[in-house]
Amino acid sequence: MNTLRQLFLTSALYIGGMSALAQTAAPVVTFYNIKDRVDVTMKPGEKQTMQAPLDITCTANVDFQGTAYTNYTCEWRIYNSDEGEKSAFLTRYDDDITYTMTQAGGYGIKLYITFRNAANAEVEYESDVFNIVISESKLSCPDGFSPNGDQKNDVYHIMYESIVKLDGAIFNRWGKKLHTFTMQNVDQGWDGMVNGKYVRDGIYLLNLEAVGSDGVEYKIKKVINVLKGFIETEENTTTG
Repeated sequence: MNTLRQLFLTSALYIGGMSALAQTAAPVVTFYNIKDRVDVTMKPGEKQTMQAPLDITCTANVDFQGTAYTNYTCEWRIYNSDEGEKSAFLTRYDDDITYTMTQAGGYGIKLYITFRNAANAEVEYESDVFNIVISESKLSCPDGFSPNGDQKNDVYHIMYESIVKLDGAIFNRWGKKLHTFTMQNVDQGWDGMVNGKYVRDGIYLLNLEAVGSDGVEYKIKKVINVLKGFIETEENTTTG
């Protein structure tokens, strides 16, 4: 924040002998961290690395009650870190804004506030930068799972990071669609059931297409194994 500039402008404002030094703002950027399943609140000057899509809410938290100011204007700027603030691709003039980050890379977010008094004199506030890095995409699909109720590998989960579009389905050997994957349900996985009943042990086909935050396109066709009779023990546990 340009502290010297703010102090200079503020100290120069005296109306009728009354100093107007009390304007404040406590801006925050909030979002849900899907990986750790927690809500995150960022303060100015902080940095976070997250995956896309990331829905952020920017809140100004302006407070100028009891001061000489009668109104104010907020200006939020979001820009690519490599290009700098002057190349902001989003500028909005609301106290609170929302935005969805879908592309990999570094982003800067800043808040400017112009306070005005009855004589239309102004003082400016400038926040430090909120820095958010959107990670590059990753996608992997296991070879199988064992929905036998032993609490180990009971659900077929697609592992991903910074995937912004996903459509997939699991078919049986005769081409019947048994389960579909979308961005809305991918985290739930597939429990191996169709119409309330478990499918038979055997081989099934996964057909999946996805797009990452970095523009990478994924097209996966692979066989997966359903093995309800499999019980994991120290002797048959494998890694990799």
